[in-house]
Amino acid sequence: MRSTRAGIIAAFFALAATAGAQDRPDEPEGYRADNYRSPVPATLAGARVLTTDQAENIWRSKSGVFIDVLPRPPKPPKLPAGTVWRDKPRLNIPGSTWLPDTGYGALAPSTEEYLRNGLVRASGGDPSKLLVIYCQADCWMSWNAAKRAQSYGYSNVAWYPEGTDGWQNADLPLAESAPEPRRGEEGPPTR
Repeated sequence: MRSTRAGIIAAFFALAATAGAQDRPDEPEGYRADNYRSPVPATLAGARVLTTDQAENIWRSKSGVFIDVLPRPPKPPKLPAGTVWRDKPRLNIPGSTWLPDTGYGALAPSTEEYLRNGLVRASGGDPSKLLVIYCQADCWMSWNAAKRAQSYGYSNVAWYPEGTDGWQNADLPLAESAPEPRRGEEGPPTR
């Protein structure tokens, strides 16, 4: 009786795991260009997919660089004169390079240049440097950006699909961040 119960429990968990994986979409051939906050694939061809524990180990050992690609909310157009605009603070994994707006399916040439230059700075120009690319849970932005980094010749790309949501849920530290400046923006980057 005990072994039958254990078998039933094991079968239930195996079925539940299979059902969860089936809820995940297949990898598209190109980049995802809409519905960015929706279930993501369980894989990214050519990249490692990290759990929170694996991402934490890389972060603590400082064996890779972390790239946050969460979009930055734009300043609303036509604000009344004298209105003060304050960006919403972004809390990300401490030490990360924030390259906002670089995970969309199609990038303007200036945004693609910003991403390329940001990855070069973050990696020290080493295409074999471990890049851990993330956003939030169920966010295609990080999947797109990780895929794009591979297309630029980076050979050691890891995708952290749980992003800051998984990090925060594990009670790991977050730090307020500022985006890396774009060409023509003033001031040094702050992280």
